[in-house]
Amino acid sequence: MRRALMITTVLAAVLAVSTPALAQTAPVATTGEAPASQFERDRQSILAQAGQMRVRFDMRENVSFREGYEPLEEKLSAGNEIVRVVYDEGDRISLQHILVMSDDAGNHMVIKHWRQAWVYQPETVLTYAGPDHWTLTPVSADERRGAWSQTVWQTDDSPRYGGVGRWDYTHGIAEWTSNATWRPLARRDAVRDPIYDRYLGTNRHALTPAGWVHIQDNMKVGPAEGDAAQLSAIVQEDVINTYRHVDNYDAAPGDAYWTATKDYWAGVRAAWDEVATRNGGIYLEEEANRGAVTGKPLMDWADEIQAGTLTTEAGIQQARELIARATVEPAA
Repeated sequence: MRRALMITTVLAAVLAVSTPALAQTAPVATTGEAPASQFERDRQSILAQAGQMRVRFDMRENVSFREGYEPLEEKLSAGNEIVRVVYDEGDRISLQHILVMSDDAGNHMVIKHWRQAWVYQPETVLTYAGPDHWTLTPVSADERRGAWSQTVWQTDDSPRYGGVGRWDYTHGIAEWTSNATWRPLARRDAVRDPIYDRYLGTNRHALTPAGWVHIQDNMKVGPAEGDAAQLSAIVQEDVINTYRHVDNYDAAPGDAYWTATKDYWAGVRAAWDEVATRNGGIYLEEEANRGAVTGKPLMDWADEIQAGTLTTEAGIQQARELIARATVEPAA
């Protein structure tokens, strides 16, 4: 019970803001000698986001575009988060974020957080298509030339959003900027029954001397007044999540969790990928508290695997069966 209460508390404070061997902190791109190619420089910029971090989450609604809607007060929070390399296959890189929190009594709490997957010159990207739907969207030859897609996955490795962009190094800043992409509501908004039901956002990842920063420009969109079939802008939001390399907390509990569960999560990722490939996308019911209806069981089974009460093989089988059931769209 104490553990469940702590999970709820940590999620409210932090998430409200929303098979290779375990890798350690990746090398940080510097302004010294340039890598041999633009491709390698891009790779090192992506890998530089790995490490032991202190994160500050800053979300602010700024400008209302609907009469009578008042922007919300800013949401500020912070947490400790390790970012580990899930795999690095050259033109495919994936980074797993894991929250490592503790209470005043010194008890540690580990929560698998979001994952970012990068693909060089992708032919498709999994994009959000509106409530409960994601689709594999073709990327044209011109759009993908020299570009990287970034797909963001939720805590249970179900999809969140995807976009395509290029790394740029103008003015000494290593920065990747996405195209405008649709996104489902983050937990911080979904739990309060908002009048908007999705975001149209642009994402930037930029390296800093201390680590890196994730900047989002989100337009919160919902059904138009008087015409629910049309969408209209309601309010604009800036999100600035700052990641700073630190060594002032114990990352070992997060690494222990990942060591115990990474094979299970590899099986879960494979199941999601199979559904997306077979169906040309993914149908999955969204749930305000967890992002998707699959969230709680998939996360709980990982905890059971770490505790030794469930085998990895059995967990993967249960996960595959759950994902198969959850991704069948109801008949109209």
